[in-house]
Amino acid sequence: MKRRTLLRTGAIAAPMAIAMRPLNASAGNDGTLKVGYQKSSTSLVLLKSRGWLEKKLAPLGYAVSWAEFPSGPPLLEALGAGAVNLGFTGETPPIFCQASGTPVVYVGNSPSQPHSEAILVPAASPITSVAGLKGKNVAVAKGSNAHYLLVASVLKAGLQFSDITPVYLQPADARAAFQSHDVDAWAIWDPFFASAQTSGAKVIGDAAGVVPNHNFYLSRRDFAAAHADALNAAIASIKQIEAWLPANLPAAAAEVSPIIGLPAPIVLTALKRQKYNLQKLTPAVLADQQKIADLFYKLNLIPSPINVTEAAWS
Repeated sequence: MKRRTLLRTGAIAAPMAIAMRPLNASAGNDGTLKVGYQKSSTSLVLLKSRGWLEKKLAPLGYAVSWAEFPSGPPLLEALGAGAVNLGFTGETPPIFCQASGTPVVYVGNSPSQPHSEAILVPAASPITSVAGLKGKNVAVAKGSNAHYLLVASVLKAGLQFSDITPVYLQPADARAAFQSHDVDAWAIWDPFFASAQTSGAKVIGDAAGVVPNHNFYLSRRDFAAAHADALNAAIASIKQIEAWLPANLPAAAAEVSPIIGLPAPIVLTALKRQKYNLQKLTPAVLADQQKIADLFYKLNLIPSPINVTEAAWS
């Protein structure tokens, strides 16, 4: 009975960003760059800790405000509402955001991160491959990068997405369900992935050879048009911290650990799987995003087809 209850409520608890209606938030700015970040957005966490972005933006007349989100979909819902005007997410949330009618724009992207997300099963689980998920319940944050990983992995394994039962939960609730065996598997990204591994969770597949797993920095088109100076300064600050990161991962893990509430060894594991080098979008990256949009429309996960190139910021 407990599992049936979870399966019912899990679907109801899906982030509202997935079905959000188009929002008409103003591009008006009160002199503040509103930054949305997640525990996984190491560069932004470090910038917040050090105050580098505030120093970069002050001569331009901007202050900075920060807001943490559990995953990409609610962050982009806030962006659509004007509560955030620069945010960090994985590759799938922008697809849902654009499909909802929000004028989102891609400001930049990370290199591919194939080992920073995975599908996990409990240590004692008899499941050894993604094909073994047929008929099973899998926790995932709807509209997240892990959602695309799960869809693509299931299809690559020769199954249909309808062969599994997705249980749509945010990371904290998903971990609780996973630990109590209310779900059979969990599709998740770092640092939650690294944390689950310390408790013995087994990896049955990651993004390598399945999906690119880019991360993106995003804004609204109207804000980007009016405040390109602020966004360009933010990009410069992110590049500055990412130039420091690769040679200083233990120090970065020690600094980030108390901020995101995870032990430094777990953070270090996650940081070692990340790649650092903020880039401008290329046609190849946009093509990868278009593949996600086309697949999700085919599976009726978004209501209408979209043209990803319309969301590129020049």
